[in-house]
Amino acid sequence: MTDFTLALRDDHDIAALRADYARDGLVRVERLFPDDTAEAIYQVLLRGTPWRVVHSDEAGKHRYYSPQEWQAMAPQSRQSLINGVLRQAREGFAYLYSCYPMIDALLAGDDPNWPLHALTEFLNSPEFLAFTKAITDEPDVIKIDGQATLYAPGHFLNAHDDTGDIAERRAAYVMGFSKNWRSDWGGQLLFLDDKSDVTCGFTPSFNNLSLFKVPRDHVVTQVTNFAGAGRYSVTGWLRVDPK
Repeated sequence: MTDFTLALRDDHDIAALRADYARDGLVRVERLFPDDTAEAIYQVLLRGTPWRVVHSDEAGKHRYYSPQEWQAMAPQSRQSLINGVLRQAREGFAYLYSCYPMIDALLAGDDPNWPLHALTEFLNSPEFLAFTKAITDEPDVIKIDGQATLYAPGHFLNAHDDTGDIAERRAAYVMGFSKNWRSDWGGQLLFLDDKSDVTCGFTPSFNNLSLFKVPRDHVVTQVTNFAGAGRYSVTGWLRVDPK
């Protein structure tokens, strides 16, 4: 288990990032954390995080499986479940990946003293809230949620726009913690226009923050079977839920 103190680098050009976001509705912040902090977060994600498999059910809702539940399932049952998700993906919205629901786990008291809880709290610290609100020009944001994600070979997230149930999401974010990722391994975050053509996108990489205005159509492409590593990230939304 790795402990760390969290703080952003102090040399980000907020004005330039804000101008890029205002122009394009998205921006990528490079070298978000000091190098040693980013490495510590990566080690927590890489070693021992109790990942839960999550997929969309027929109603489009989350279905979680704890590590114990997933391992206890017969191989034929796991494959049948995956095949069902793939059928959904061919016809509409679906997803399959591994996650650690950071907010829910912290509030429920799961995994006491797990270092990732410190990152959960940092997401709603004055420092990070001020940083993201300044870039996105969303002063009404009151909280930031988050989940850690691991996309292994075969995992994907179909096209969607992140609107939310009551349009409470103002911007989405992806903190990347993937090292030495090759573009042909898949897992790209791609943005789409109203014809479903790709307008731009990001290949998974390390120690950066992608921010984009919601709603916006996007997709995480399927990680290839020959990918040499997992795609690690922390994702969520800047929210204006009623108090």
